[in-house]
Amino acid sequence: MSMLKEYYLQPNAPDPVLPEAEVLRCVRRFVPTAKAVTSVDESGGEGRTYMIDEAIVLKVQRPQQVRVGTSLAREVFFLNQLAAAAPDLPVPLVLGYNRETNLLEYNIQTRMPGVAYENATLTAEARHGVIFSLGRLLRRLHAIPQQPFHDSAHFPTDRTPADFKGRLSEYFGVAARRLGKNGRAWPLEIPLEKVRERALAALPESQEFVALHSNPGPPHAFVDGSTGRFQGLIDFGDSYISHPALDVWRWRWPTERVAALAGYTADAPVSDDFMRTWRAVTVAASTILVAFFPEREDEATRDLRQSLSNL
Repeated sequence: MSMLKEYYLQPNAPDPVLPEAEVLRCVRRFVPTAKAVTSVDESGGEGRTYMIDEAIVLKVQRPQQVRVGTSLAREVFFLNQLAAAAPDLPVPLVLGYNRETNLLEYNIQTRMPGVAYENATLTAEARHGVIFSLGRLLRRLHAIPQQPFHDSAHFPTDRTPADFKGRLSEYFGVAARRLGKNGRAWPLEIPLEKVRERALAALPESQEFVALHSNPGPPHAFVDGSTGRFQGLIDFGDSYISHPALDVWRWRWPTERVAALAGYTADAPVSDDFMRTWRAVTVAASTILVAFFPEREDEATRDLRQSLSNL
């Protein structure tokens, strides 16, 4: 099973911003016509990205942030599988990859047009349309041939229903620890442990394990800043193999969840086991909302009650 306990492999490694000459040296190995670095994304986290000619992205995994759960090689593998099986999907195209040293690993890919959903100002209708379109994309992404992913050494994997149950159980543990850390009481009359037990008991013995993006949510869904239309999905470095409901649930608030599932099921129905799993997953998602959004506790609690009633 692959409930990874994240840790950083070389936390004391230097973390320099690469000089433009070094960036262009790397990129020109694969794109000889590259001219100039036009910006550097310093948003933090595991990655740093360099924009070249406003059309190409050099992505590095910051040396002191190298961890088990994130892999540029895994992202390249996933994107190349998508390019072969579903070349029309709006995801980046890999232009190159290299690991020169433990301190310099990078991939080069096309830049997704637009801006991240979380940075866009959208109407309610546009937000619904983006999430619906993203759900539709996820269904196609999950439908590509899966054997290469299962055969690959790159992907953490849930292999059995017990593995998945353990993964879902851990989300309730995360919520409990968050509440305890912040000194907050559990707001439902049903104890949190009983909520966990009910959700896990509702899970079917599903074998629907596919390669997941892992976080196809607001930071990675791109939209046209003018029209609000969905542009595509980026950042596959945290991918792993598990139940597809865990990709759809990344849009956790009730209206978002409805839009994502509507898109996911727009072109074909899902199995009964999928829906049973989905209902259990929404209980976990609602529990996370209660724990992590105290400013919206009333709304989150109502959502959790509804999710429990749907089990």
